[in-house]
Amino acid sequence: MKSKWVFHFHNLTSHYFSPSWLSSISSLFKNPISETSPLVLNHVDVTLLLSFCGKNRHFQLGSSLHASIIKNPELFEPENRNVVVLWNSLLSMYLKCGQLWDAVKVFDEMPVRDTVSWNTVISGFLRNGEPETGFGYFKRMLESDYCRFDKATLTCLIAGFDGVEGCYLNKMMHGLAVLNGFERETAVGNALITSYCKCGCFGSARRVFDEMFERNVITWTAMISGLAHYGFYAESLKLFADMLGGVVEPNAMTFLGSLMACSGLQAIREGRQIHGLVWKLGVQSDLCVESSLMDMYSKCGSVEDAWRIFESTKELDEVSMTVILVGFAQNGFETEAIQIFVKMMRAGIEIDPNMVSAVLGVFGVDTSLGLGKQLHSLIVKKNFGYNSFVTNGLINMYSKCGELEDSEKVFTQMPQRNSISWNSMIAAFARHGDGSKALQLYENMQMEGVQLTDVTFLSLLHACSHAGLIERGMEFLNFMKEEHGMSPRPEHYACVVDMLGRAGLLTEAKSFIEGLPENPGILVWQALLGACSIHKESDIGKYAADQLFLTAPQCPAPYVLLANIYSFEGRWKERAKTIKGMKKMGVAKEAGISWIEIEKKVQSFVVGDKMHPQAEIIYRLLADLLRLMKDEGYVPDERFLLYYLDQDEKR
Repeated sequence: MKSKWVFHFHNLTSHYFSPSWLSSISSLFKNPISETSPLVLNHVDVTLLLSFCGKNRHFQLGSSLHASIIKNPELFEPENRNVVVLWNSLLSMYLKCGQLWDAVKVFDEMPVRDTVSWNTVISGFLRNGEPETGFGYFKRMLESDYCRFDKATLTCLIAGFDGVEGCYLNKMMHGLAVLNGFERETAVGNALITSYCKCGCFGSARRVFDEMFERNVITWTAMISGLAHYGFYAESLKLFADMLGGVVEPNAMTFLGSLMACSGLQAIREGRQIHGLVWKLGVQSDLCVESSLMDMYSKCGSVEDAWRIFESTKELDEVSMTVILVGFAQNGFETEAIQIFVKMMRAGIEIDPNMVSAVLGVFGVDTSLGLGKQLHSLIVKKNFGYNSFVTNGLINMYSKCGELEDSEKVFTQMPQRNSISWNSMIAAFARHGDGSKALQLYENMQMEGVQLTDVTFLSLLHACSHAGLIERGMEFLNFMKEEHGMSPRPEHYACVVDMLGRAGLLTEAKSFIEGLPENPGILVWQALLGACSIHKESDIGKYAADQLFLTAPQCPAPYVLLANIYSFEGRWKERAKTIKGMKKMGVAKEAGISWIEIEKKVQSFVVGDKMHPQAEIIYRLLADLLRLMKDEGYVPDERFLLYYLDQDEKR
């Protein structure tokens, strides 16, 4: 075993140390307790070797070296000026290897400590997820009469703050920095900006930024990225423009923040300008920058640009593949997203939970259930069931493909559920019209103390709409606003209008819209018009359609639904006028589509489809069925004939 470690040492350190040094190390490990060992230790070599062990987490090698150098007590003589450097190297090695309590023993045994010693142990505990212990050592440092904290102490402490409580701690450290004259230190200012942004204290972060005497690229990047990460996209992009007007040049990390801001604003023009700057500065091949560019173009609706970057990428990683999958899925290219995923699988590319979650998100009613079940098998095989995004995706996939029982089975077998899991299952019951189970699940959710979100209430309103539970639905809307302080979105209002409309309460639905505190939006008017179409109400329907003509003149829904209402009432002149207005605006009706899955393949059909390879057989069969239906007494309702046929054609 000893010879194995010596061989490993030679491989790892041959380019750092001389052959004579390696020979001495080898003899030391072969005979570590020999008093006649030829090894002559010096502080520089030992410090380098300990640093190497810590960096590469070679704990056994580092501890073996510790045991060996203890045999040389002259290295630890207090009068030796380098002794504290050696002790600090040992301390750092143990902390970087995650051996916290070995590090504590070393620290307690140190005959002399300096500021670096304290900084090492403080940052080590913070880095290993032990903030309370780290702050405890900082308190001991303040009480010590021999060491004074420096800017490195402050920066490593500030970096450990997050959350609301972190904001108060940040301000305390900020005060310490000012009291001790570190407010001019750029590194301290950068740490404060980063931490304030993580804690959500953007006003304090901006004050630190504005008051800094010197700003480097880290300063600008911290502020730009912090604003973008928490949704202040416009402010982030403006700050990036200010940076370009100065002397500090952006780096790859700066571009990540600015591109995130462009994605949030869907500012493709600014995104293209940043893309050009990326090329100019030569950072276009950075994997993270490439992924951010693809994400920006995808979120701005330009999938073609995202795909060009993806194809030109010399090296692909999991992030870039996930980004392009999500990009295709979010822009309506569900089939292409699935095809990319299948190709990745066949090419032997390592699949991770994020990729699977992205693909599950593209499944809809027209997607192959067979493929979804194959994905489920892959998830089981790769043990991705622990990932809540994956399991939540499975719930939605089965629900959208019509398999509610499988959705429920996935939900009940989940090892851990979050609010998204509960919301997904409530939405699944609502989608399938099972309002009672959706409401029962809501009660269970409350009993388990799960955090309610606005999506929870959206699903509940949807369930009440399908179940005809008007009073309960209005209670949920009021409960959402008054008890939880959530502001309803247009989607919530649209659900309420749909709920009232389905129950035939069209006048009440119209009054509800007129009483809203803000502009209702397209979804609300579409819900009202859809309800009028169901109940053949032309007056309120005309009112809703007029509102839609103003807000979404290129949307075909108001023309088609209003034409249907007039057809119900036999008002052919009004119907013809509506169709004429539609043609004048250049609006085309979206073709109706239906589908069926046969032998794991989805067969799709649009209205008047002649392109299907078996179209002739299908139409012949439909004609036979129609003849049988007429024999049974079926009479076609001319009000449902295609709206673009004129009266002569209908006869």
